[in-house]
Amino acid sequence: MSNNAIQNASGLSKVDKHNCRKYDNNRDNIEVIKGSFSIYDDVKKLYKDEFEEARLEYNSRQTRKDRKIKDYFSHVSNNSKNDLACEIIIELGDKNFWDTKDLTYKKKMTNVFKEQVTYLENILPNFKIASAIIHYDETSPHLHIIGVPIKTKTKNGMSKQVGKSSVFTKESLVKIQDKMRTLCIESFNKEYLTNNKLKTKLKGRNKDYHVTEMENYQRMKRSIEIHQNNLDRAKEKTEILTNNSKEIRDILESLKSKGLIKNQLVLDVVNKDKLLVFIDLVDKTIAEYQSVQELSVTLKEIERELIANRQRMNLYSKSNEELNIDVDNLKKKIQSQNNEIANLKEENTLLKSSLEYFKTIVYSLIQFLIDRIHRGKNKEKYMSFTKELCERNILKEEDFKVFHDNKNIDKLNNLEIEKDDIKY
Repeated sequence: MSNNAIQNASGLSKVDKHNCRKYDNNRDNIEVIKGSFSIYDDVKKLYKDEFEEARLEYNSRQTRKDRKIKDYFSHVSNNSKNDLACEIIIELGDKNFWDTKDLTYKKKMTNVFKEQVTYLENILPNFKIASAIIHYDETSPHLHIIGVPIKTKTKNGMSKQVGKSSVFTKESLVKIQDKMRTLCIESFNKEYLTNNKLKTKLKGRNKDYHVTEMENYQRMKRSIEIHQNNLDRAKEKTEILTNNSKEIRDILESLKSKGLIKNQLVLDVVNKDKLLVFIDLVDKTIAEYQSVQELSVTLKEIERELIANRQRMNLYSKSNEELNIDVDNLKKKIQSQNNEIANLKEENTLLKSSLEYFKTIVYSLIQFLIDRIHRGKNKEKYMSFTKELCERNILKEEDFKVFHDNKNIDKLNNLEIEKDDIKY
């Protein structure tokens, strides 16, 4: 895949140069906490330690020499379907936070980063770390971790292989990041004796970066430094040209005619040498100017990239604000629904209580009427009374039948009417 981070030996070499500052050999403010100052060698050693036994076992099963693997590091590097290694960058805090901190304060992050390496090894045992290097030479201290994801018990090929897609999935990345964030801020608070909290993690932050994307900032930075030196030299030469131009003008004005030939002037050797030096200086200044023109192109590229980044940041910020508004609205809606549910539950409880109360009253009334109709002296009076209750819809027809249907006579005589027999 074209967007993978460290796909082959060439990509690993670039990471080695960047992380170990081999392009300028300035290692004053970088700190190696795992591995050495040769990430390339560290990864090769890790391959030897982790895969050699599986390679030999695989080769012993091969009958054809062309199927045997001579060196697994080279084998993976030359295979475009696999990544040779992966890089994880851990950074706590942003430029605004670290701008006001001195180097002594920043270097207390060493213990925090060491714990992060230990945490990562415990959380993700199938990711073998070859190198861990802290950079203190930029505004924000950050840790570069280089490692190799490993899968085991594979059915095809070697029993133990590189397996990025097996170790790093969308789900596992989220879990790993959540755990590491929690552990990182805990280590920071312990080291700095604070009680800070991390900002909420934004969605969509997990993706692969090509190694050239990681190098882009440093490449532009070096290009600006080189062109700035050219600009300084061009400025010096321009000042010299300005000072010498008056002298050259005086030389030209003082030239004398050659004998009787008016159109030819005499130039002595000393003045000739001065003119040659001046012309040479002009040529060099023109070359420096062309170099400065390249700086202008570089600055325009940076400007375009900054504008694009600013637009992306504004878009992300706007999207995040919209999501926060949506979340707030959903929270309010949920709260409103919860309140409504609570009110309905309370109302339902009251209704049940009222229903039970009226059911008891009706039950008592029916029992009273049954008693009067079948045992009292004025049966006709109470029969007429129940009929009127039914006509006024105080009792349902089913209830009226309880008093007059012969099928219920035994039930009535035995007073076995229950509350659940009453219809509403």
